[in-house]
Amino acid sequence: MIENEIEAKLQPETDLEARIIADPDFQAGLFWGTPRYGHPEGAVINHIPEVLANVDKLTVSPEMRRKLRLITYVHDSFKHIEDKGSPRDWSKHHGVYARKFLAKYVDDPLLLNITEMHDEAYYCWRLFALYNRPEKGQERLDYLLDKVGEELQLFYLFFKCDTQTGDKIQTPVRWFEQTVKGIDIVHF
Repeated sequence: MIENEIEAKLQPETDLEARIIADPDFQAGLFWGTPRYGHPEGAVINHIPEVLANVDKLTVSPEMRRKLRLITYVHDSFKHIEDKGSPRDWSKHHGVYARKFLAKYVDDPLLLNITEMHDEAYYCWRLFALYNRPEKGQERLDYLLDKVGEELQLFYLFFKCDTQTGDKIQTPVRWFEQTVKGIDIVHF
């Protein structure tokens, strides 16, 4: 029953997507989450279709769309096991867990890097705009750009699709679009 509900909600388009959503490790985190700022939809299973709808608004190649959909499925699906202690242990961030999970299915290192670092532009923006730590922000941004490499556009598109959901503030995306060179800005 629960697998039918998941399949109906997430509507896999490929065999790989179907295998991912049938994986018990993936399913374990889908129903985590309550309505909160940034995620008024609550559970992860309700967030994924919002991001997928944004992916569908893009004019991209079938390969780019396939990659965006994979990132969308797994990016927040491990929040339920993330350690949110203080100080933050970044090795226990949900993006790290998402990367490890996706690595069971794909071996594309840049795709895995983007999955792991999908929230990184937001953290960079916070260092610049909220914490007035431009040196640390630039260091973190340089590291992000190095890790996503030639897939910078893919990272940006996912960041935009993810951020334009719920009631998330849009300032980090605008900051990224104004700051980072080499991306083709999209509007939807």
